[in-house]
Formats: sequence, C-alpha cells, structure tokens
Amino acid sequence: MTALTGFRVVELANERIAFAGKLLADMGADVILVEPPVGDPARAHPPFAEDAPGPERSLWWWHYHTSKRGVTLDLEDEADRARFGKLVASADLLLESEPAGRLARLGLDYDDLKAVRPDLIFVSMTPYGRNSANADAPVTDLTLLAGAGPPWSCGYDDHTLPPVRGGGGQGYHTACHFAAMSALTALFWRLGSGEGQFVDVSMHQASNVTTEAATYSWLVAGQTVQRQTGRHAAIAPTQETQMLCADGRWVNTGVPPRFPRDYASILGWVRELSLEETFPETVFLELGASRDGPITYDLLGVDAEATAIFSAGREALALIAATVSAYDFFVGCQSRAIPVGVIYSPEEAFEDPHFKARGFQTPVAHDDLGREVIYPGAPYRLTATPWRIARRAPRLGEHNAEIVGG
Repeated sequence: MTALTGFRVVELANERIAFAGKLLADMGADVILVEPPVGDPARAHPPFAEDAPGPERSLWWWHYHTSKRGVTLDLEDEADRARFGKLVASADLLLESEPAGRLARLGLDYDDLKAVRPDLIFVSMTPYGRNSANADAPVTDLTLLAGAGPPWSCGYDDHTLPPVRGGGGQGYHTACHFAAMSALTALFWRLGSGEGQFVDVSMHQASNVTTEAATYSWLVAGQTVQRQTGRHAAIAPTQETQMLCADGRWVNTGVPPRFPRDYASILGWVRELSLEETFPETVFLELGASRDGPITYDLLGVDAEATAIFSAGREALALIAATVSAYDFFVGCQSRAIPVGVIYSPEEAFEDPHFKARGFQTPVAHDDLGREVIYPGAPYRLTATPWRIARRAPRLGEHNAEIVGG
C-alpha cells in the first residue's frame, strides 16, 4: 500500500501545477487529469521521444504526469461542466492553477463545488495569490523566480557576472511542493475534523520564503546577502568549498570537517596515500582527532589551536582531491561520512552508480512503445508506504469511457 491509497484527486491540467499532481499520484493517490478536448498545450513541450514531435511523445509530459489517469472535458460546455461536477463529487481534493476569475465565471469555484462535495479540499495555486492586486499579471517561471528573490542568491563570487536562475521549472516546482504539503496537511486535518477547506498558494511567496537567509536578513536587519560560487549566499564572504581534482574535475566539499572522527578519517586517508611527508600540518589533524568535542564556528579566529586544526582539515582535503579523481574523492569522502559531491551535469548525475544503487533510475512500462523507459525516481524514501510510478502518463482522453462515460 502506498501513502495516499484510497484518495482521489482531480487536477485541472496546467504546466504550473503538474508537479504537485505528480507528487500525489506517485504517492498512490488516484489523480484524474482533466484536459480540454484539444489537449493541454504542455503536450507540445520538447524534448520528444526519438526527436519525433507529437502530443503523445513529449518527454516533459511523460515525466510530469506519471501515475495519473486522464480525461478530456470542455469546461466551456454546459454538459461537460456537469460531468466535471460529478467527477469532483467523487474526489477528495482538487488542484488548479487557472487564470484569475475563470472558474468563478464557469460556476466551478470553491463555493460552487463544495455544494456538491462539502468536505472538498480545493488547492488553488496562482502567481501571486487569489486576492493579489497582481492576480492578472502575466508571469513565467523565470519572472516568478526573479521577482521572488532566489536568483539573487545564486551565482558566482565574481559579481560582474549576473545571477543564475534555477533550471528545470524551479519556480513552479517550489510552489508545487507547497501545494502538495498544504494538500496533505488539509487531508490530515479532515481525517479528524471531517471538514474540507480552500487552500490559496502564492507561487511568488513560495519562492520568496525559499531564499534561505536572504529574505529575513533584509527584513530583519536591512542586510543583503551576496552570491558565492558553489556555496550558500551570505552577508559576509565565506571560505571557498570547491576543489580541483587530479582528473581536472571539480568537487564541492560543502560542510567542512569539524568532529574528531572527521580528523581521524582524514588523517588515515593522508597516510594511505603516502602524503604525510608533503603535509606538515598532519600534526594538527592528530590534535583534531584527539579532541573531546567538535570545533564550532565560534572558536575560529579566537582559539588558535582550533583555527589551525580547522584549516588543516580543509587543506588536507584539497591535497587529497588534487591526488585522486573526482569520483574517487567522492567515494572516499562518503565512505568516511564526509559529505561531498562531484559537480556533474544532469546526465552524469543520472548515470552515477550512487544514484543507481539508491534506486533513482525507475523503469516504467510503455505499452505504446512496446518497451520500458527509464524515469527519474522518488525524491524521498518511505519504508512502510513506498513511493512508486504506477503507470505511464495518460494519452489524450485515454480514460474518458471509464471515468466520465465519454
């Protein structure tokens, strides 16, 4: 059994909210995707399977609509609106990201639909929130991210270069995570109260509160964080974390070693590689390994010994990185409980043995192709209620007969 077995979700097809529906569908909810008879425009999003365009060949469409069933309804048509109402009456949850005022004009907004399903959970995801003065402003994923702030924190130490946006629909994804979390919270509340509710998700605000320290540093202290290469944006510059390996590839070391076990592991690694003679700071690794507790950041620049140990740990990692390949450095650090990552392209990350061993590559049967296709897997792992892709994305109107009788 999956986490949401037994719950039904109706999703009005829109590229902005597709990921929220996918998260719920892959958790086991029966998600019914409602498209117009001509199909959702996102069916034309490239890339396409085998580079052959077509409404059933968009890899974008395949990815975002796994585990869903699909129907077509023309909500501008009175008979189809009635069918839609019956469908909602059978559902626990509605997901929508329609243009401002459209559902109210059609008599299909929350106040209308709760008359047919009083305990309905209605999740509306709009660019600035239902009641915003900007409700009708045109937006894209790029403008949402830029206006909300995340790109300001992303980029390089060289500030003559512009900020960098998150790729792959990050603004939409961020909002969809909030929509999915809100939906699950509302479902949990309903289990105890029996009550449905309207959930208003602002895409702008979702991204704005996902800026780590940037937003509250400005609101609380009037201070602006600065973007940094491969590390968190900060008010004051922090130590560089990227290191060049022997094969010319870069790694990001992230959290620096601070605990005695870290220094003991690094010391052992230095000795395994016969680097001790070229690294006189080994003595500080020995001191770090014998400490009673971690080196906390408040000690740096105050306690001379702690500062020397901390610096030696970073320098030792840089020396090791310059001696081995990026992948060997990654595996060596992971096996020693030191978090690092190779700087990969998305394609390289997908093929990494570590990802494969975690089961991230997921085969999905495509009866339309007569073979399996490998998909990206779950963003989390649950043991009692495992995640799974139940089926490929629906073809246009594929489930009309069994769901809406047309």
